Amino acid sequence: MLGKTANGLFWMYRYLERAENTARLIETGQRIALTRLDGSEEEWTSVLQSARALDAFREHNEDLTKDAAIDWLLRAKANPSSVLCCIESARQNARMVRTALTGEVWEATNAAYMETTKLLARKVSERDLPHVLRSIRQHTALVRGMTHGTMLRNEIYDFVRLGTFLERADNTARILDVKYYVLLPSASAVGTSLDNVQWETILRSLSARGGFRMEHGAGGGPLEITHFLILDRRMPRSLAFCVRKLRENLRYLDDDTPGMMPSLRQLNHLEGTYLTHDINAIFDYGLHEFIQKILQLLAEISHQIEIDFRFYE
Repeated sequence: MLGKTANGLFWMYRYLERAENTARLIETGQRIALTRLDGSEEEWTSVLQSARALDAFREHNEDLTKDAAIDWLLRAKANPSSVLCCIESARQNARMVRTALTGEVWEATNAAYMETTKLLARKVSERDLPHVLRSIRQHTALVRGMTHGTMLRNEIYDFVRLGTFLERADNTARILDVKYYVLLPSASAVGTSLDNVQWETILRSLSARGGFRMEHGAGGGPLEITHFLILDRRMPRSLAFCVRKLRENLRYLDDDTPGMMPSLRQLNHLEGTYLTHDINAIFDYGLHEFIQKILQLLAEISHQIEIDFRFYE
């Protein structure tokens, strides 16, 4: 396969996953905001910080308010990671690799683009926000469903999966990190009912609440939740699950390569060094520090994949 085609597939699905997860990040901020009694908007600083969008936001906005933060994450043209820009970029990449996609996948991608463009044509009101976020998630899920249901399991599918799970792992880590930033100004809240509500919000935002309740019932606190979202290999948005899927698809692509590709070697290092400890060791290391290290390693792996498969040649 041409590197240009592999690049288009990889980034098409990264952008689709990023759009969905940005919507999840906004929902996280919205739900955590409801737990605050002081009416402050500090959680939006947290959300922007976790999305690595805070500096760019401040360059284009004088005041950090809830409405401005949501608008920046949803539809700002100056923010290349806004939902609208991500969906537009996904469609642009899909057009570039149109012959590698089934008709059903292309139609679902085009429908996601048209619906998102319509929903985000103007600023979204607070009343309409839940509907808009739900619609974004549903349309990206439809593309994913058409992909699973109609695409051949060949190297095209492998690059699709690499883009999906790299972005998903990255965003699961970022949503978890929102909790760290939210607690910075109020570390005394740890262990309180407010703390528990915010952890519940993290579960909801990752569509993990149902699975977590099946495993732990009504019990389970921050330690169990963090274990579920980082180390549980059955949870489809956990870091361990995403990294395992990345390894599987890289191994399929590595079959015809003499020796082991550098990107696969880096992935094995990430999995073997950081995702084989128990959750207590992660907390001893520092959850925020652990997440930042994972994000750094994922970025390095992404860059190495681009080199290994000659994306820009």
